[in-house]
Amino acid sequence: MQFLKTVLDFVVTLGVLVFVHELGHFLAAKLCGMRVDRFSIGFPPRAFGRKFGETDYCVSWLPIGGYVKIAGMVDESMDVEFLNKPPEPWEFRSKPIWQRMIVLSAGVVMNLLLALVIFWAVHYFTGKTLRETTEVGYVTEESAAARAGLKEGDRILSVNDRPVIAWEPMLDALFDVPAQGDVSLAVRRGGRDTSLIFSGRILHEPGRAGLGLVPANTEIIVVGPPEPGKPGERLGLKMQDVFLSINGIPIRDLQKVLQIVKQNAGREITIEWRREGERMSGTAVPTQDGHIGIPIGESYTGPRTHLEYTLLGALPAGAKYMVYVTVSFADQMWQLVTGKVSFAQSVGGPIKIAQLASQSSDLGLLTYLSFMALLSINLAIINILPFPALDGGHLSFLVYEAVFRREVPLGVKLGLQKVGIVVLLAFMAFVVINDIIHF
Repeated sequence: MQFLKTVLDFVVTLGVLVFVHELGHFLAAKLCGMRVDRFSIGFPPRAFGRKFGETDYCVSWLPIGGYVKIAGMVDESMDVEFLNKPPEPWEFRSKPIWQRMIVLSAGVVMNLLLALVIFWAVHYFTGKTLRETTEVGYVTEESAAARAGLKEGDRILSVNDRPVIAWEPMLDALFDVPAQGDVSLAVRRGGRDTSLIFSGRILHEPGRAGLGLVPANTEIIVVGPPEPGKPGERLGLKMQDVFLSINGIPIRDLQKVLQIVKQNAGREITIEWRREGERMSGTAVPTQDGHIGIPIGESYTGPRTHLEYTLLGALPAGAKYMVYVTVSFADQMWQLVTGKVSFAQSVGGPIKIAQLASQSSDLGLLTYLSFMALLSINLAIINILPFPALDGGHLSFLVYEAVFRREVPLGVKLGLQKVGIVVLLAFMAFVVINDIIHF
């Protein structure tokens, strides 16, 4: 039953995201007067469907995405027979560049709108919890906070003369500072007030260890069920267990846990944790790729304040969170490209997505929708990359056309499309194999 539920959660999640993305292309094409020959969920061969008017609405056999076939457009189908005929007014190639750009961008825009609507709803129904502290509990090594000079035990009083009394407003104040500006922090350290001044570039520079600030009264806990058959499950760790130490090193930071486990791949480690007030310990041997199969997260145990949002008030809060998530994902992509994080350990495929979709649905509808929103943002950013066969690749062709007043030669365009498709298929094969290895 669990397997069937996981498959169903995966199909629903991917189906919604693909449908929303392709619906964006479809609606934009229709609004621009273009003929849409096919709206497909999945890639060919066609499985089943029905034709209404000029469009074939169908489901295809390969569940790795979807596509909208627009008349007069050179796309992944490699259909170029229409080029032997004079352009028709309803064709993609007959429309001005700005309309074609709108059509190509509409899928990404729809994915971002879906994320915005979900985050809007989540903020409205759940509100926002503020951690009533500005005391630093831990500073991650090599992080922006460490380079700015913050230390454990510091209490942040203001950011650029803006008083802060809770953790979330303090973070908002920090990230409102532009990269070109300076940051002035008023800090109480050891009973004395001092100030730190540093460049905002430190906060916004990609490829680092993030902000690296953990509030006081924060614990590292197991936030999901252990992966079956992995060292963590054999050790007996369960949800809500609190990590205390690994190999005698106190644990107060997520990155520290991951770092220690990875450094001891294939070697026995001693883990100490707390469960319902009782201290427990045991040994485990991380896998060769440095994992024990335990999802972990932060749990704040200090005082809190809960805020409720009105329907309209939840919109800017949801939008701000969406921007934060988008920037964070872009930073992760940069770290992958620059080799600062392991590609194999950071990229998940359909099996990983199915596992996460199932785990999030077990935690409730809003958690599941939040996961879907995160995945929708990921899909949007990946699709807008200027790579052949992706929306960003098609947009790159139009940018070339706009700048040089001529189209990319057909042979070059088809060649790049073929290369792009081969690379994407190879990438998909890699992530599937990678998922199986880490399953």
